[in-house]
Amino acid sequence: MENVNDWKGITGQLVSFKSEVGDSQKITFVGSPGVCTPFAELLAYAVRDRQTYFIPLLDADDCHQFEAKDYAMVLSDEVSNPNDSDAVVLLGGLSMPKYDVDTEDVKALVKSILKEDGLLIGVCFMDMFAKAGWLEKIDFDCVIDGTLTGVVKK
Repeated sequence: MENVNDWKGITGQLVSFKSEVGDSQKITFVGSPGVCTPFAELLAYAVRDRQTYFIPLLDADDCHQFEAKDYAMVLSDEVSNPNDSDAVVLLGGLSMPKYDVDTEDVKALVKSILKEDGLLIGVCFMDMFAKAGWLEKIDFDCVIDGTLTGVVKK
């Protein structure tokens, strides 16, 4: 993969994400519970006029739809159907060693829920997919990767 667009900050990430999902109307995020969920909420907010869903790890039977509230994007209580998604977004937490997620299982899940002409997008930080070797194993349409740096001031 080669760099095609540079971005900075949260707004840059959200604008890049919205651009990459294009006109996708049904977008399903797949990530680690807890850590990836707030990132999926943030990305779902950028496309809040679409149907967005979250699958924890690879458990499609525990998929929930995001709902736009006045105060936040929240996951519904009811289980939802992620099938026929226009875009599937794999979040970097999936590739963290502690979750021991097999890329063959990831590919099977994606195949089962993504439309034939749908987009497979990766969103991660700190080159997580590259470090985990997923770029060679999963055929992403694009990966939106960011680097976090910061400072604590007192």
